[in-house]
This record gives sequence, C-alpha cells and structure tokens, in this order.
Amino acid sequence: MFVTTCGRANQIVIEKAQQAADTLSIPYVPRKKRSIRYHMENTGQDCLVIGKERLELHTREGDVEPFFFHPNSASFRIKRLLRGEVDPLVEAAGLKEGMSFLDCTLGLASDSIIASHVVGQSGKVTGIEANKYISHILVHGLKEWISPLQELNRAMNRIDVLNGPFQEELKKMPDDAFDVVYMDPMFEEALTDSQGINPIRRWASYTGVTTEGIEEAKRVAKRRVILKEHYQSQLFEEMGFEVLKRPSAKFHFGVIRL
Repeated sequence: MFVTTCGRANQIVIEKAQQAADTLSIPYVPRKKRSIRYHMENTGQDCLVIGKERLELHTREGDVEPFFFHPNSASFRIKRLLRGEVDPLVEAAGLKEGMSFLDCTLGLASDSIIASHVVGQSGKVTGIEANKYISHILVHGLKEWISPLQELNRAMNRIDVLNGPFQEELKKMPDDAFDVVYMDPMFEEALTDSQGINPIRRWASYTGVTTEGIEEAKRVAKRRVILKEHYQSQLFEEMGFEVLKRPSAKFHFGVIRL
C-alpha cells in the first residue's frame, strides 16, 4: 500500500497525504499528473488516495470500485427513528439514552451511527475495525462527512474508532466496560445487493466469531452481547444465543442477556 493525492491537489491535500503516510507507515508517492492505475502498476501496490473531499482505497484487482466512507443505511434508519419507527438493532440491544455500545466489527459504521444517535451525547459508542486503512478512512470520514441531517452528523462525530482484531482489543478492556457488545462478522457471501457495502468486501476482515471471543464479549458487556448472523447459522445455538427471528430477513439477531 502507498499514499498519493487526487489529480489537482493543493498544498493542504499534499500535507494530509504525507501525514497519512507517516501515520500508517507506508510510502508517499507524489501524483505528478500520472493516473492512479499507473502508480499502482508501477509500484505493484494498492493505493490510498487523499482527495479534497474524501479518502479512497483503490485496488489493482479488476474493476473493483474504490472504497470510501459514507453513512450507507444510517441516514434513512435515523429518519425512521425520528418518525417513531422501530430499528431492529436498537430493539435487540435494548439501547436507550446514556448507554454505552461497543461495535466489534465496525465496517461502514452504520450500526454504530444508529447506536450513537440513540444513546446520545450522554452515552458512548466505540467501534473496532481490523483493517488499518479502513480504520484510518473511518476516523476522518466520521468527522468530515457533512449531511443535511444534523442528527446524523452529531451521531457520527461522537463515535470513537479503535484499530485491531476485535478479539485482541476485547482482551485489553476491563470487565463491564460497555453496556452492550455487538458483533456483525462479514459474511463470505453477500446477503444483500447493497451497492453501498460491496466495495468494502475487498478489504474486510473475515475472521469468524470464536467461543473465546464470545466469552471475552460477555466479560466486557454489562447487559447484553448481540450477534448478527445468517438466519441458518449454527453459531446462535453453539454459543448460547437467544434468537430474535425476523420474518423474511436473511439475518437474525442473537442475544445473550447478562
């Protein structure tokens, strides 16, 4: 992986790219009016592009769309909550204002954004992302994305991001550190046709949920551990989850109440 800038970068963008290279301990390659494809083929590496408005991850593999941060489904889910409608995750987790929520598999942060909106300023939301490049993009995206929906902006701004394998990060945390610990492992096969989540699949961690991971989650959680999995998954029964079945949905939520 290396860092470069968008095509017509100003000094601010160049400095931001150099800072990203230092932070991530990867090379900075000046753009010099060359295409991103040229630089990737010349270096034999994938690329993090720092632009004026967003950060993007580009891969040399085929015609894969670049990954960049966007709130995905969080915007319309917040609008539903504002209308008084129910969100399945909020119900499964029993989230209320002032609670704390740990998302072990941050991804595009859609679920963490919803949790942040519900727990509010007096609550706390932390997300763990295994991929350091996705994590870097999320740190900036959650603070820099501007939506006309102010509730969404405030929810994004309140989320803290940790980088590392969630099993290892959980081990560093004290007992009862969060009210709710949530796991939504990336499925090997996409369960939806969402164009929003597809670009992240190239970069996502596919580390499965283990018994040790669940035990650590139970230690760190005060109230509930939540697992989102395929509706046919054996993990719910194997790990002792109560399944909240959702008619016609391809995934269910499992709950361990503590």
